[in-house]
Amino acid sequence: MCGIVGYIGVNNAVPVLIDGLKKLEYRGYDSAGIAINQDNKLYINKKAGRIKNLEEAINGDLFSTIGIGHTRWATHGEPSEVNAHPHYNKTQSIAVIHNGIIENYMEIKKWLMEDKGVVFKSDTDTEVIAHLIDEFYDGDLVKAVEKSVKRLRGAYALGVIAKEDPSKIVAVRKDSPLVIGLGEEENFIASDVPAILKHTKKVIYLENGEMAVLTKDNVSIYNELGQLMENKIETIEWDIEAAEKGGYPHFTIKEINEQPEGIQKVIDRRINADGKIELEGINLTKKELDKISRIYIVACGTSYHAGLVGKYVIEKFSKLPVQVEIGSEFRYKDPLIDNQTLLITVSQSGETLDTLQSLRIAKEQGARIMSIVNVVGSSIARESDDVFYTWAGPEIGVASTKAFTTQLMTFYLIALYMADELGTIEKEAYDKIIKNLYDIPGKVQEILDQSKDIQKISAEQFNNESVFFIGRGLDVEISYESSLKLKEISYINSYAIAAGELKHGTIALIEEGTLVVSIATQDHLYEKMLSNIKEVKARKGSILSVAKRGNKEIAEISDYTIYIPDTLDILTPLLSIVSMQLFAYYISVERGNDVDKPRNLAKSVTVE
Repeated sequence: MCGIVGYIGVNNAVPVLIDGLKKLEYRGYDSAGIAINQDNKLYINKKAGRIKNLEEAINGDLFSTIGIGHTRWATHGEPSEVNAHPHYNKTQSIAVIHNGIIENYMEIKKWLMEDKGVVFKSDTDTEVIAHLIDEFYDGDLVKAVEKSVKRLRGAYALGVIAKEDPSKIVAVRKDSPLVIGLGEEENFIASDVPAILKHTKKVIYLENGEMAVLTKDNVSIYNELGQLMENKIETIEWDIEAAEKGGYPHFTIKEINEQPEGIQKVIDRRINADGKIELEGINLTKKELDKISRIYIVACGTSYHAGLVGKYVIEKFSKLPVQVEIGSEFRYKDPLIDNQTLLITVSQSGETLDTLQSLRIAKEQGARIMSIVNVVGSSIARESDDVFYTWAGPEIGVASTKAFTTQLMTFYLIALYMADELGTIEKEAYDKIIKNLYDIPGKVQEILDQSKDIQKISAEQFNNESVFFIGRGLDVEISYESSLKLKEISYINSYAIAAGELKHGTIALIEEGTLVVSIATQDHLYEKMLSNIKEVKARKGSILSVAKRGNKEIAEISDYTIYIPDTLDILTPLLSIVSMQLFAYYISVERGNDVDKPRNLAKSVTVE
């Protein structure tokens, strides 16, 4: 959500900023802008819409060795040029870029207007920061920023430059991610690694409350007490090619096709040659597990749906009670937490603010924190007791795909590990599941090989404006995620429901031609799903069914059928969701949407 990039060095900052902003497009945005210091004057260029609008507006002769850039996703004020970042003070001598939300901005704005006579140009919360810094500025930009952030309440990642101090960038981080890139005679700031990976693989992740002062030759980092810190320098192990399309028309379809490899990596890293699961870096022995009386899984969006599957498998295998909570609700409901609580947070980016704040609340109350994240060094990872990295690689498409399936595989491994440690699963059952997990990557590939058949179905159904998903057992959880995928990238009004609940109200919405997607992969519930399909057909609805290969009866009563390879019932979520990702993708393409950057959405949600 929003993107930050900054450069200071010996080269021209302008192309570095533009290229960096393009690498952050996946985060979602509605406007873009840059500020540079040229000839002791700040030049600020910003435009609504895509980055190409900004590129066209920039004078090709602009040259500066320092600059900051931003892609904005509207929160305060409509998407427009005036509300775009960077924002500046009344004399245009200080420029600020900001990710996050300032909760007390109205209070500060009122003080600046009534007591200081400041006239505001935008509707944003960010503009108050520029004017606030201006009030405290007496020639020392670092002190001015330091004094200003003490007045701010909320979440923010800031990049600040000043006309009178062309030798430094000041960056501050609180609850919104910010990374420092280290180069030779140049340094960088960014909200995410892809923005600067072309220039450096050496990075420092700012911790909460820290301030960084960058010059071309040095980076100094201070904590909230003003003490100089020595932060660990990380080396990024993947390269920029991993974040490029690689010949695919969209990142989304590339990432869907990367799932066999991603799932295989989770297996290879965590299951040894003897079939035993090794949770490297996670110290959950039987002694530790015996202390746990309650498990919470906290997440948002797609990660929440992975958590629903996680609850099912942890309870089934380990017999420990699990509650799944939405991050934005959990943090406000006074949950029952103590030192016998295990909180499992799930986040692709590791920066989801509601999940991060839930983590902090639980930690304060004595809970042990385990996190499932994809981004190494992210805030959630750094603040957890135990971290299970999914190692899915960079996920650029806003609609999560490979992150979801690797999260699912992670939950299976965690659940089996717990069960093995606690002795709640027989060795024969354990070995059977492990054997079937090894087969999953190849079976996912089988589904991907059916993509043309799924594309054909999508081409016949893309004009629907309302689609329902139904399922039973684990298929309900996959119905939720399938519905989310479809609405995210196709903008179709989709709705998921437990199939048994159809007759309790929702069936009133089924009429001739209404598309109902029936996910029916659970053998013990298969006959009941057939009955639910017949209920829909009796109302002249249209049925697309997802079922295990060999279930012929379902094809006879469905308009379309997608078959997945046979596997254990409990593992079908890893397969059925792939067919629905493809379905949603091709629907979106048929409707002419921007698949990788769906409207109003952001990849990393770092605000409430």
